[in-house]
Amino acid sequence: MKRLWLILLSLGLTMTFCISAYAVDVKVSGEFYVAGLYLDKINLTQDVKPDPSTAFFYQRLRVGTDFIVSPSLKLVTRFDAMERVWGGDRSISSMGPLSTVSAKDSYETAAENQNIAIDWVYIDYVSPIGTFDVGIMNDGATGTVFGNSYAPAARIKYSYTFAPFTINAAYTKVKDQSYSAYISTPFADGVTDADNDKYGIEGVYKWKDGKAGININYYRYAEKRPDPVPTAAHNYKKAYFLFTPYATAKIGPVDIQAELNYATGKVKEYDNPSLGTDQKMENWSGWIDATANFAPVYLGGTFAYVSGDDPNTPQQEGGTIDGGRDWNPCLILFNYYDRTNWVGALAGNGTSTNSGPMTNALFYQGRVGVKPVTDLDIMASVSYANADKKPAGFVGGSYGWEVDVTGTYKITNNLSYMLGIGYLFTGDYFKGTAGASKVGDDYMVINKLTLSF
Repeated sequence: MKRLWLILLSLGLTMTFCISAYAVDVKVSGEFYVAGLYLDKINLTQDVKPDPSTAFFYQRLRVGTDFIVSPSLKLVTRFDAMERVWGGDRSISSMGPLSTVSAKDSYETAAENQNIAIDWVYIDYVSPIGTFDVGIMNDGATGTVFGNSYAPAARIKYSYTFAPFTINAAYTKVKDQSYSAYISTPFADGVTDADNDKYGIEGVYKWKDGKAGININYYRYAEKRPDPVPTAAHNYKKAYFLFTPYATAKIGPVDIQAELNYATGKVKEYDNPSLGTDQKMENWSGWIDATANFAPVYLGGTFAYVSGDDPNTPQQEGGTIDGGRDWNPCLILFNYYDRTNWVGALAGNGTSTNSGPMTNALFYQGRVGVKPVTDLDIMASVSYANADKKPAGFVGGSYGWEVDVTGTYKITNNLSYMLGIGYLFTGDYFKGTAGASKVGDDYMVINKLTLSF
């Protein structure tokens, strides 16, 4: 009997070891940075006190992990952790907006990012008829870096390449307000569609030294439709198209990139015309950027434009699209990630402010850089910006001049150190509507240690 059991056990083990194992390869990549920042003034007023300075250290860990099931199938994930100021108070559920407001580049709240926040989880499947991505993934990045404000969103994407052409299509669920167990307040009678959705299609043509494409998005935002007692503040949807042609190219020693954004549609389209008048929109933005490389020196220039809203017309000419959070041309002006995200908006007098992404502005920049050795890059830039449309009653329209000097040293292949100094000669836009008010110049010093792996 023992011999029989031994034979059966041996056969079982043999069959077990002969069964094909389902292996999963894991690929990990990420970035960790620690930065120190000093800003001489947290607002630009001179005759309105207080106008204190601020100085602190901050950090963030970002880790992406791909679970590769087969060469054509993988699960893509990413999380951010310990995104916080050194020694700063940690937000909890009973404290301030950090506990409820989503971080701009995260699928979670700012408070969750201070501990750990899962941002991406999606399936990437390369099939014989194209590539499918399904889940929560990156959204808001098209063409060049200008106008991009990436943030995780729930999406279904499809991509098919027949060289040199690529076709991309995507559906994005920006916000869901279906009546369910997660919605505590029922909608008004007859209103069941109050979601924010985006539909996009893109065509791209690539050649050896560049690419050109056009992306078309249709936005249908109905979050304002439900209201138990319909008023002009609700009972409408926002529906518009965004057309984005772009191109990048290398011509000899010059790298050129350009993008144009045109949004047209309605900011407000009422279900009940008696509650309000529909408001049309027509917003423009765009840029052209060129860098000429004459090693070890390089020269560059940028012109960017974001239309402002004309206070004398009922149509909305600005306010829906902007220069994007991912495009940070200066250390102080229009810098979201290192200034606005950690310090906040720079307030002037009255309603004048600079909160990060460029809005209502014409922007000009010239820059020169030098790489005296392979691992060191020193760059200086001079920038000027003024308002496209001066708000009603404002004294002036100039944001001012900014001079920036940055140096980045590559310590190892994975570790780099950056030091930057920026000085803003504040313009009269920040005087607001107070004719006798004064504004003060501002400066910022930042250094950052970044580890990539």
